[in-house]
Amino acid sequence: MKHGKIYRESLKAVDTKVAYEAKEAIDNVLATAKAKFDETVELHVRLGVDPKQADQQVRGTVVLPNGTGKTVKVLVIAKGDKADAATAAGADLVGAEDMIAKIQQGFLDFDVVITTPDMMGQLGRVARILGPKGLMPSPKSGTVTMDVVKAINETKAGKVEYRVDKTAIVHCPIGKKSFGTDKLIENFNTLMEAIVKAKPAAAKGVYVKSVTLASTMGPGIKVNYKI
Repeated sequence: MKHGKIYRESLKAVDTKVAYEAKEAIDNVLATAKAKFDETVELHVRLGVDPKQADQQVRGTVVLPNGTGKTVKVLVIAKGDKADAATAAGADLVGAEDMIAKIQQGFLDFDVVITTPDMMGQLGRVARILGPKGLMPSPKSGTVTMDVVKAINETKAGKVEYRVDKTAIVHCPIGKKSFGTDKLIENFNTLMEAIVKAKPAAAKGVYVKSVTLASTMGPGIKVNYKI
């Protein structure tokens, strides 16, 4: 893979083979974030689990204390009082069968879908559309709930979902370059604590194998992280 000039210049500023303490790692990430836009800072954690085993799945949600820096467009699928409450709570889009029909026609202008349990059966019609894009609501992620107001507030406040992929790695944003070191370290610690607490009982040996931070366009910076 051929990297651009900005990436190559950033690479000269750090030693990517060294594992830094978290604060220094974030300082290095910010120093190597040279793009002209406000880059996202991402966390990548390799875990000692076998994602093929149902009892070794790692998945959950956590509200980052300083948010993600991203404006999240929330769609709520609900009826009656719950739909009214969602609108009052600041949901960007609210609907029921009408919205499901729009999704079937290709409408995907939203970032998170929240729904009530009674609507899940009808949402099944668009599971093949929402699922591959990570948009299908789930009780585990708190997006299938009767308390739509709480779900909307948490999502808008910076709730993120972490989930181990098939290569046993969790990828998750912890904020923007513009946050600065202090806010990013708070978000980093909060997310790492959640991932550590989510360790499956069936996981054996070393749980957190490696931790890496990187900006959107920058190189990966290793973190010295011990449980």
